[in-house]
Amino acid sequence: MNHTAEAPAVWDPAFVGADDCLLSSDQCMVRGQHYFVKGLIEIPVVDSDEVFSWGVWVSLSRENFARAADLWDSPDREAEQPYFGWLTTDLPVYSPTTLDLKTHVHTRPVGERPYVELEPTDHPLAVEQRTGITLDRVREIAAAVLHAGSGQRW
Repeated sequence: MNHTAEAPAVWDPAFVGADDCLLSSDQCMVRGQHYFVKGLIEIPVVDSDEVFSWGVWVSLSRENFARAADLWDSPDREAEQPYFGWLTTDLPVYSPTTLDLKTHVHTRPVGERPYVELEPTDHPLAVEQRTGITLDRVREIAAAVLHAGSGQRW
């Protein structure tokens, strides 16, 4: 019920070891100029108590990234206002691309990945987040991700 991207679409394995680049399981920095956090786009599964989630990367401003990092281990961090960000994960089952969709990143309690809320547009991913998907759609996504040749590191 979850598929996750290892890194933002802009990450290059050549960045590993560079002083101005970082990739952890939750945060990423590229060339000291681009900042990302990993969060979850959650989609309700209709006629079920289940939730399907995409583990995605969202770019944040330098200021919001620094603020999120400062509060990373702080209790009550979920009281923080959502951060604006751009989706930087290309999910292989959607057309048009999911890159650069507008989001709001909602901090959750320590130990939980942030919740990524998409701007309510007519993009298929945003529609699915609002309206839910069927178990058949979950199976369709799983099959597509397993066979994706998009170059995305899943």
